Amino acid sequence: MLADILRRLRCPVCTRPLAEVPTGQPDPDRTATSALRCPVGHNFDLARQGYVNLTTGRVAHSGDTPAMVAARDEFLGAGHYDLISTALARMATALAGDRAATYPELVVDAGAGTGRHLGAVLDALPGATGLALDVSKPALRRAARAHPRAGAALCDTWQGLPLVDGAAGLLLNVFAPRNGAEFRRVLRPDGALLVVTPDADHLGELVERLDLLRVDPAKEARVAGSLAEHFGTGQAGVHRRTLRLTRNEVRTLVGMGPSAWHTDPARLDERIDALPEPVPVTAAVRVAVHHPR
Repeated sequence: MLADILRRLRCPVCTRPLAEVPTGQPDPDRTATSALRCPVGHNFDLARQGYVNLTTGRVAHSGDTPAMVAARDEFLGAGHYDLISTALARMATALAGDRAATYPELVVDAGAGTGRHLGAVLDALPGATGLALDVSKPALRRAARAHPRAGAALCDTWQGLPLVDGAAGLLLNVFAPRNGAEFRRVLRPDGALLVVTPDADHLGELVERLDLLRVDPAKEARVAGSLAEHFGTGQAGVHRRTLRLTRNEVRTLVGMGPSAWHTDPARLDERIDALPEPVPVTAAVRVAVHHPR
């Protein structure tokens, strides 16, 4: 675990600082040499794949499955959602201003998935380090390798973030749950939260044809309401691009998102096979800056 990240972590049980210590206990699913431990003795092994599990007790939802994560990695790796990474990187650079080249802050991605968007922001801020947080172990196995200046930790956003107060200068939240009180706590007073949500026509061409989940018309209002007590809203904008996908790419797109939990696979395959190629699909996302109150 990078020292710059470690000094900002805290024990999820007692909130005391964490230090990296040797374990001396080989395990086929974990690293044989190190763990994170607090002064009281709460111990959190570093997984062999590079992330640390900082959850406590039972987690209600295990997050994206291996199949969903593999689909996301394939789809993002093809560049289809680079409009999101580019928008976040540009906004992060603008917020850092004259310090962009040496920005010494921690960038936290809450709900990081594979870590691709976090990696793009870290590329734009050469002085920053990053921490990918997610509840999905398959996602974190990839996020831990997303960037040489990033670490990864398993955590449930609703249970709290394993970070000290004011740990982060920038917090990313892309299509993920939002815990306004915790986001405010871990952000510096002069920090910023960047929230990415689907716009009303996001993937609109596929919703009717494939019977996918629709974007909630009140999504923007719900996001603002969930953060209003702790954040004020600054700049916001919609970024839109028309994707031209093959049928297999459509399958991958559906498989990586929430519709993967709610769609009958056989019926979905029939509908996708009926689509003419290439399939035009609108990617439309809203990126908003929220400043701590």
